[in-house]
Amino acid sequence: MRIAVLEDDPAQADFICQTLSAVGHSCLAYSTGPALVKELRHQTFDLLVLDWQVPDMSGEEVLRWIRKSLSDHVPVLFMTSRSLEADIAMILNAGADDYVVKPVSPEILLARVKSLLRRTYQSNHASTMEVFDEIAFDLKSKVVIVRGTPVTLMHKQFELALLLFQHMSRPLSRSYIRDVVWKQATDVPSRTIDTHVSSLRAKLGLRPENGYRLSPVYGYGYRLEKITEEDL
Repeated sequence: MRIAVLEDDPAQADFICQTLSAVGHSCLAYSTGPALVKELRHQTFDLLVLDWQVPDMSGEEVLRWIRKSLSDHVPVLFMTSRSLEADIAMILNAGADDYVVKPVSPEILLARVKSLLRRTYQSNHASTMEVFDEIAFDLKSKVVIVRGTPVTLMHKQFELALLLFQHMSRPLSRSYIRDVVWKQATDVPSRTIDTHVSSLRAKLGLRPENGYRLSPVYGYGYRLEKITEEDL
């Protein structure tokens, strides 16, 4: 999963990112509220970890911006040194999904993150099949069934196709695609992503005449859309 951390204490930010990266998450840290908000306008994350007291824009203000401005419900784990029930109730009412009180051990942090991700994305793991209208993904065999016909994809192609369908109509940045599909590899050229997208468009028939449009978002990444005859 791709996780953004808002924390102005370098030592604390390193602790959080090292703890999460150790179990396979991709973690990016931001030291100010405006820096994270700017990134959220252009990047996609699966989870946000917010500290309360950060420069220029508090974690609470960032949280309220997130709930007001982002169309998708991104899970938010709030980290705070405040332990009063009134403070905790306020931040949960503002839209946080969970919270931890500092200082927190690696074990508790990982448990809270795992629990929150499971609650948010449990539908992705409840079955060995994910179905999107006439296209189904067999998560066990890594086969895509398109209108009753099985289509075998390479592993990365399957992961990319599933990612696009899970985020239907949502633009996905190249960096997000790279982090999720190629994990933490940093040497994956953009051309590789383009080639995989082109292959998926052909193999799965992701074209307007079949009800889908898989198109580039200039300077950003790709978006898969379900379209109707009125859109043609």
